[in-house]
Formats: sequence, C-alpha cells, structure tokens
Amino acid sequence: MLAAFLQIVGQNSRYFVIRKTFGRSQFATSENFHKVFRALNTIASELLGKPGSGVPSKIRESTRFYPYFKDCIGAIDGTHIPAIVRGRDVSNYRNRHGNISQNVLVACNFDLEFMYVLSGREGSAHDSKVLSDALSRRNGLKVPQGKHFLVDCGFANRRQFLAPFRGVRYHLQDFAGHGHDPENENELFNLRHASLRNVIERIFGIFKSRFTIFKLAPPFLFKTQAELVLACAALHNFLRKECGSDEFPIEPIDESSSSSSSSIPVDDEDNFEQIYQTQDQQREDASTWGASIASAMWRDAI
Repeated sequence: MLAAFLQIVGQNSRYFVIRKTFGRSQFATSENFHKVFRALNTIASELLGKPGSGVPSKIRESTRFYPYFKDCIGAIDGTHIPAIVRGRDVSNYRNRHGNISQNVLVACNFDLEFMYVLSGREGSAHDSKVLSDALSRRNGLKVPQGKHFLVDCGFANRRQFLAPFRGVRYHLQDFAGHGHDPENENELFNLRHASLRNVIERIFGIFKSRFTIFKLAPPFLFKTQAELVLACAALHNFLRKECGSDEFPIEPIDESSSSSSSSIPVDDEDNFEQIYQTQDQQREDASTWGASIASAMWRDAI
C-alpha cells in the first residue's frame, strides 16, 4: 500500500499503472491509496516542525544574519497548486494567471521543514488574506512570543512578520554581478532578508520536485486535493529527518506571488486587513524596528 501511494504522489502515476504494477483491482488500488493518505493526515501535526527556543544555526553561525535576525524562526509564503474545482465557485479559484489553483500558505524553518500548512484556499485569494485566515483559526498558525517569520511584499509588515523595505531592490538577482552591491542600509537589509527568506523558495522547489502529482491538478475531489498537500508535507518532513538530503534536481517554479516584480511597490500595503493592532500602528512599529536592524547592519558593515 505504501509503495503504491509513493508511486502515485512521487511519480504522478495513475491507478491503471498501479493496477498493472501491483496486480490489484481498481477498487483495491483506490482503497489502499486512501488508507495511507488518511494515516498520514492523522499524524501530520506530529511531523510538522516546532519552533525552538534557541537561535537557528543558519542564523547563529553567520555574521550576515546574527544578531540582526536572532529571533527569526523561519519564513512564510504562499504557493499555487493546480486544482480541479467544479460548481459555482470555480471562478474564485482562478488565479491571476488565469489558471485554476488552490493557494497554499506555508511556514517553514531553516532546516527545510514545514512548520504550518494551510491548503484549500481559493487561487484568487491574496496571500495576506490567507495569512489572516491562518491566524484566526482555532488551531491555526501560532507565533511564539518575541519571535517572527520573514515574509515578502505580499504581506503586511508587522512585529511577527518582518517584510523588506518597499520601493527598494530586493530580489537576489538584483544584487548579482559586479557593481550591484548594496548602496545603502535599506538595500543591505533587503539583500540579507532575501538571502535568508530564500529557504521558502527552496522548500517549494523540493516539495514540487519530490511530489510530482502537484505539477497537475490531482484527480480527486477538491477536499482530498487540499488534504493531500498536508499529507505530503508531513511525509516530506519525515524524509528530511530520516534521510537528511534531497538528492534530485529542483525544478524552478513560477509562483503567482505579488513579489514577482524586481522592485517593491510603495503602496501595496494599503490593502491589508487589520489584525491585533490598527494598520497605522503596525506599520509604524514594524518600520521603526526594521530601520533599526538596517542601521545596525550598515554600521557594522562599513
């Protein structure tokens, strides 16, 4: 049963291939797949990464990141996975590229492990609204006191979610090559922020290369499509702990993220919902905090 499940999610094999490979009926193949699927979902919460009390080694062991990001525990972003949706709600799942997808919010740590997964949201949903949903759920995303995640410009800048400076070079390719070094403290902050937050792009690449079933819409009911993401995230964490490495090519992915432009628009933050504080209070507090980190970085670098 496990071998068949792994072939389906890892190689995107269809039931008729599994029937021939393992000599099982269509009914038995489906039943066995769903047994493993349900078992993984049962233990998924236990396999998700937990935030530690100490400073992550990736930050602690680098003078680029320590002590500036010493309270950072990971990164958060959304990724789009092709979906099959039927009925009146299908238009809500059409993303900005015109494709039907589910927007999956992910939090990961610097060991390339999933810490939180919220799947099943509409492809048209903005990342910030999906994060608001995750925070409002009874068993949703929890950020330990005094800790924070790194986010991109698709999210509001808050104490728990540190975003880069807007209207300033941010993406790593913007700093590549001779003569493209940071020219001021905000650019230096954005470069190091992007270098550290890149872990979320890496885990997306590994996940979609490891579980090729998500290259196309999985041929199941939508509820199963959404829950399968969590099951495979749990399986990914198990493999990370037991195997350690990911020895296969990671294919580049085209994310439907609002951070796709090379510079960050100044006024995008006006669309975010209020959470915990008013928007103005959040913006002022987080901006002051980010500016203090940037100033310390620049002072230490010159």
